[in-house]
Amino acid sequence: NSSIILSDEWADFVEANYYSSWDEFYRLWRGLWASEDKTRDSERSRIITPALQQAVESNVSEIEEATFGHGKLFDIRDDMVDQETQDIQYLRNKLTEDFQKQRVRAACSEVLINAAVYGTGVAEIVLEEVKEMAPATEPAMGGEVELVGVRTVDRPVVKMKPIQMKNFRIDPVATCVNSAHGVAIDEFVPAHYVQQLQESGVYRDCYVGTAAQDEDIEPNPELDVVPYENKVRLLKYFGLVPRHLLKKAQEGDLAEDEEVVDLLAPADEEDKDDESYWVEAIVVIANEGVLLKAEESPYMMQDRPVVAFQWDVVPGLFWGRGVCEKGYNSQKALDAEIRARIDALALTIHPMLAMDATRIPRGHVPKVVPGKMILTNGNPREVLQEFNFGNVNQITFAQAAELQKMVYQSTGAVDGAEMATSMGGNNKTGAVSMALGPLIKRQKRTLVAFQENFWMPFVEKAAWRYMQFDPDNYPVKDYKFVVSSTLGTMGREYEVSQLVQLMQTMGPESPLYNPLVMSVVEHMDTENREELLATLEKASQPTPEQQEAQQKAQQLQERTQMAQISVF
Repeated sequence: NSSIILSDEWADFVEANYYSSWDEFYRLWRGLWASEDKTRDSERSRIITPALQQAVESNVSEIEEATFGHGKLFDIRDDMVDQETQDIQYLRNKLTEDFQKQRVRAACSEVLINAAVYGTGVAEIVLEEVKEMAPATEPAMGGEVELVGVRTVDRPVVKMKPIQMKNFRIDPVATCVNSAHGVAIDEFVPAHYVQQLQESGVYRDCYVGTAAQDEDIEPNPELDVVPYENKVRLLKYFGLVPRHLLKKAQEGDLAEDEEVVDLLAPADEEDKDDESYWVEAIVVIANEGVLLKAEESPYMMQDRPVVAFQWDVVPGLFWGRGVCEKGYNSQKALDAEIRARIDALALTIHPMLAMDATRIPRGHVPKVVPGKMILTNGNPREVLQEFNFGNVNQITFAQAAELQKMVYQSTGAVDGAEMATSMGGNNKTGAVSMALGPLIKRQKRTLVAFQENFWMPFVEKAAWRYMQFDPDNYPVKDYKFVVSSTLGTMGREYEVSQLVQLMQTMGPESPLYNPLVMSVVEHMDTENREELLATLEKASQPTPEQQEAQQKAQQLQERTQMAQISVF
């Protein structure tokens, strides 16, 4: 009857310091209004301008294009001398195929959105056993007949599961997943998900029940009605736990005389022995007390199945700084400007009346609507008078445009139409380079953080799991994975313009002309890019006639040099 818990200080730390900001960032990105977002008490307009939404989508699309737009997700390098190139090519193709089947790119897109909105992107590496089905034929009756059916194969697969920020727990003093005491994922899952894992033997077969409602960990904080039936609150912990408590949990006699057991409790003298006190483990708890699983880490590399990265690094903290935080102040000022203008328009456009209340019949509602008759005691010209607050100042248009530029400046996003307008007739190479250079540099910082802290660790951990649990398809060798990415769309366009201008300074007979043409084609986003590159490479190869003429010219030059030497 004992309850198993993890320290609540981790959740309390995040809730006290980040929840309110995350909720507001989420509303600004989604365009959702809330009463606490008012910039003044008399504000009536609820509009949220899309400047920050455009900045988030622009930055995320650039990182996605740079990582996945070139078609080659990663590369493999092997330091072993006897390793053949075919093995590396096979592993790269097989891993890429499995990533495509498990929709890893779509999961990465969600992680990037979370990182841009909240500042940090987190994903869990999930290992599942699936049934792969494929059409197949089988001979029957001595080969006279072929039976058509489906071949089913059970094999493990690796998936990427994006994690919402409110569902993630980490040691408050940690700066990364590996340096933390542990990490935890606290979320609601369907009840049948837990039941299926209990039937397959992954989780302990025990009564779980239903979860209590908790709006803090719901994926959408703005929902008015949240379903609470047929779901379980599942807490998955990956990290260090006391070895003696883990042994008791595996033996089934955990906390026989205790009502509550904290798996992160400090060490007692009587619990210490010759072995290390802490051990890397996986613990799964349902509904804040029911132990479903407790075991040492089964992974051969003893790594934690969680990867995370910061959109922009905040020194000394695990939680990063996203696009919404960068553009928050500019977005709030822009919304205040636009809402004030809309509120002022309501006073200047809609008709209002000033009247003598003593000369209006009692009980009459002087509401102005088309076709309505207003009764007065006396001359209406003396009783009623049209009333307005004048006109709205046109300077608000210019102020709103400048505030929108501040959003782009703070977030590093770029709007093509806005850039063309701001440069006016100065569309020369120098102006474009000066405008795009800083933006591309800022995006490269985020790209490097995503690839080195998130994408490459995920590829490595996925390959390790395939090697451990599916060695028939993945040979176990020490491969080195490296990033294979390009520039984003904006960066490629900028580089192509530089290459084209360089080509204009030389003729087709120059030895650098063909390599430059191939570089331009490599940056193009066309379907037949590979065919164009193959054609250019073939065209750059000399024909047999050209090779023969080149050999004859070389022989003639050698004979001429020998003749000159013999004369002297």
